[in-house]
Amino acid sequence: MQAWKDFLEAQQEELGVETVNKWLRPLKILSFDAGNLYLEAKDTFQVMWFEEHIRKKADARFLNNNKRRIRIHLSVANAPSRKKWTKKAKGNLAEEHKFTLHFDQVDPHCTLSNFVVLESNMMVHKVLIQLCADPKTLGTVNPIYIHGSSGTGKTHLLMGCAEALLKNGLRVIYTNAQTFTDHVVAAIRAGEMSQFRQAYRNNDVLIIDDVHVFSRKGATQEEFFHTFNTLHLDNKQIILSANCPPSELQMIEPRLTSRFEWGFVHGIDMSQARELEEILKAKARVLQFDLQPRLCEYLLAAFSTAKMLVKALETLVLRTHMEGVKGPLSLLMAAGMLEGLLAEEKQNALTPHGIIHGTAEHFGLRVEDITGKAQTRECVLPRQISMHLCRHQLKLPFVKIAEIFNKDHSTVMTSVKVIQKGIDLKEDEVAGAYRVIMKRLRP
Repeated sequence: MQAWKDFLEAQQEELGVETVNKWLRPLKILSFDAGNLYLEAKDTFQVMWFEEHIRKKADARFLNNNKRRIRIHLSVANAPSRKKWTKKAKGNLAEEHKFTLHFDQVDPHCTLSNFVVLESNMMVHKVLIQLCADPKTLGTVNPIYIHGSSGTGKTHLLMGCAEALLKNGLRVIYTNAQTFTDHVVAAIRAGEMSQFRQAYRNNDVLIIDDVHVFSRKGATQEEFFHTFNTLHLDNKQIILSANCPPSELQMIEPRLTSRFEWGFVHGIDMSQARELEEILKAKARVLQFDLQPRLCEYLLAAFSTAKMLVKALETLVLRTHMEGVKGPLSLLMAAGMLEGLLAEEKQNALTPHGIIHGTAEHFGLRVEDITGKAQTRECVLPRQISMHLCRHQLKLPFVKIAEIFNKDHSTVMTSVKVIQKGIDLKEDEVAGAYRVIMKRLRP
């Protein structure tokens, strides 16, 4: 893949030939298309290094000929295998990968047995444990819908459930909602919808993470509606997660949200201080890292969410592995290794950029879509909500907000009024989204 070769050459100039040859070139290309590249790493350390040093660069600079972002999907060699569905073109081996569905990998570290059970997630964990212990119960409570903010452990639970069910010999599909969307688009373009439907509908269990990503994606919602119905009628288990309850999902058809409420719906609250400590210590045990009490206290004081704590711990594990550090880490050494994450944590305090980023994430957009010139409803509403938050949460003057969004101050004033009216009238599209975004920004 020429785009990947070009990207590696660019990284050589920034990071050096030795670093690229050690960490990037050994990544094995499994397959690719115009919008996706599937790579296989030799171990989790290589994945962690990529996520820390390369992911943000790739998201910004790894583009195809049409200047569209190419998404990189990383898996680990010898991890629990995922199904690959391929339609071969007759008599033409070059077309063998014309249509291939790669499902997201299950992280072998994410199991139900090493999940940190807390009061807030105890019920969900119990339901999934019982489900995996007795596969005969599959489909009796359907769907299972888990919701909560980022960092509450939803993905860990879903991956752990997938891993346990796979070991029981069941046909299981685990994938992120964005991957499902990519598969729909690829199947439509390739004229392979029958192959897509065969892949998703002939399984014992379908597990989809982050279904809120389906927002505003009409074709994806249509396909998922029929996939859901087919599996549900066959008593096949469906397990879903999202960042909010079904009733608060934005721009997703009512016929879908009502189905999400048919079975078991349960929320996971944001972790408190004691729970964060338990999560951190449990993750350290999984990674076989000697987490000294003073270092544990330092991390808990420096990072406010489970997601950032785990990321910091993984960074320390990776750096000590790379640098051959022996014995306990001093706080000074740890601070040096976490310099980038500490700066990121500071930036995550409520700021205009944090508001825009949080809003973009909720609506499944890029930051550039909100700060850019696009005038579609898909971009205008999130932009107006971001402006309202900057005005009412940060108390910024209209002129300052106008500078941030590259708009006239009168446009900002109008936008703030529009959103306030929607909140006052309790319009679902505005008030619901505003409430969920506020939870995300101020958990």
